Amino acid sequence: MKQKILVVEDDPMIMDLVTIYLEKAGYDVVKAEDGEKAKGMYLSHDPCLIILDLMLPKVSGEAFCSWVKSQAPREVSIIMLSAKARTEDKIAGLKMGADDYITKPFSPEELVAHVEAVLRRTGLHCQKITYRGLSIKPRKGEVTLNGESLHLTNYEFNLLYVFMENPNIVFSREHLLNHINPYEDNDIFERTIDVHVKKLRRKIEENPAKPERIITVRGMGYKFVAEN
Repeated sequence: MKQKILVVEDDPMIMDLVTIYLEKAGYDVVKAEDGEKAKGMYLSHDPCLIILDLMLPKVSGEAFCSWVKSQAPREVSIIMLSAKARTEDKIAGLKMGADDYITKPFSPEELVAHVEAVLRRTGLHCQKITYRGLSIKPRKGEVTLNGESLHLTNYEFNLLYVFMENPNIVFSREHLLNHINPYEDNDIFERTIDVHVKKLRRKIEENPAKPERIITVRGMGYKFVAEN
């Protein structure tokens, strides 16, 4: 499972450079060039870490940082990346809730090292899978959709976890039943998977009658369609 990083930077050259090095290091990168767009990307992708320029159009980096911390103060790490190099600027950024502060110009290799260090410190808070605003946190037993908590039964949670951990793979009803309830009689209870899927769709699909996340593959079973 790749850890997702949101890069918020209005300089396209710096954006491209940071993206290249982070992807080379094995991270899944999503991008925003202004603070307003960054809010939407944050809600849609639920990143583990944000690399945040402070001098942004529309919504400043400081305002965006405060907004993120008001959403989930301990759920995401922030590295500020700024031309503001004065000691008081760094202190203000760290007091605001940033986990690290790097000044421009910077070495991309050094930035990756800082990312790895921050994620090592906060990694236990970042065990999650996210697709199109739907996020599951298996360690905490939590599911959110566009930042809003969803209340799932144990069966629904386990079923969704199987799907999201294995995107775009078709699972038979028998396989799903063996995973979420391995000791039941499959011949009798296999169709209960359809009931759980139907209930799950009501909670995660915009139109449960025309599902776009969990789709039926005729004659085979179900699959979770993952499109970031």
